[in-house]
Amino acid sequence: MKCIRILVWILCACLVSVAWGQQLAGKCINNWSEFHRTNMMRWNPCEHVLNVNNVGSLQRKWSFKTTGGKFYLGPSPAVVNGIVYVGSLENKVYALNARTGAKLWSYTVGHSVTSSPAVSSGVVYVGSYDLNVYALNARTGAKLWSYPTGGSVASSPAVANGVVYVSSFDGSLYALNARTGVLLWSYGSGGNMSSPAVANGMVYVGSYDGNVYALDASTGTLLWSYDSGAVVDSSPAVANGVVYVGSTDNKVYALNDSTGALLWSYPTGGYVVSSPAVANGVVYVGSNDKNVYALNASTGAKLWSYRTGKWVRSSPAVANGVVYVGSLDNNVYAFNASSGALLWSYTSGGSVASSPAVANGVVYVGSDDGKVYTFGLKKGRK
Repeated sequence: MKCIRILVWILCACLVSVAWGQQLAGKCINNWSEFHRTNMMRWNPCEHVLNVNNVGSLQRKWSFKTTGGKFYLGPSPAVVNGIVYVGSLENKVYALNARTGAKLWSYTVGHSVTSSPAVSSGVVYVGSYDLNVYALNARTGAKLWSYPTGGSVASSPAVANGVVYVSSFDGSLYALNARTGVLLWSYGSGGNMSSPAVANGMVYVGSYDGNVYALDASTGTLLWSYDSGAVVDSSPAVANGVVYVGSTDNKVYALNDSTGALLWSYPTGGYVVSSPAVANGVVYVGSNDKNVYALNASTGAKLWSYRTGKWVRSSPAVANGVVYVGSLDNNVYAFNASSGALLWSYTSGGSVASSPAVANGVVYVGSDDGKVYTFGLKKGRK
């Protein structure tokens, strides 16, 4: 029996090693499955089509116009297995063919959808201003379950280990069974809460009461909190033992993920509502001072900044040496992640608070003109 256990352990270790090796070799699954892209960093290490040398040739592939709706305060599209999932202010959740933009299905909820969908195991999870969290069949759009919270749900769900974590404007964070929608636990703070991030058995979330909270993912027990002194609407990013988050005290914070101890803070010239992205030792984040910042993840030292025309509430996405982000000046930008050099931009018909998703050589983003935009390279160009 002992030998069998050892063999099983070796087999599991080999499978994990193979999976990790495939990811390092660029063969991992190239999806953007939720707001944080599962790794809680808004970084896609599997993207190997777009790069600093060809991103300047991005062209608009297709756009999808919602029927009278708009994107408000930044729903980010999710892209999984060739399908784009996104919500809009017209009370609908859409599934679109990622290659053509054709509508595959839509599901109507009771109020606006500003939550960014999360997709896991064939299910789409999304919140609505009708106070509910919904679980929809990813292939058909059929409702599997819904859970009523005590307030509007603008939070983007995070899914981990069979649990959906989502915040509500009733000031609570909910943990729901991903299969059934049954409430596992909830935690209430002194104000509305940001979208959560889940890592290493803990859930991290910002609150309008000024705090960043760390909770046990299994029980909801409070492990620590850090008071920034102002509203924390930014969603935390978690990388290498550090929680990165913005606050409306105009600062970006780096906190020890186990204790909440302050490691560093960086002052910007405006509210930091944008959620940070972390890749290769650098933190990328936008500010209401109109700038996109790149900060050293270990020290908080500024590496570069780029000034756009208006507030940057969009959360950056990082893939293969390129940073993508929107601005309320109507533009989507692509920067060299190392130098901050502008590589490409596109002017949409409305402000871009939506956060980009990048997968399989295509950039997906919403605009306040009510459209989902996609950008890719001309066929045959690499």
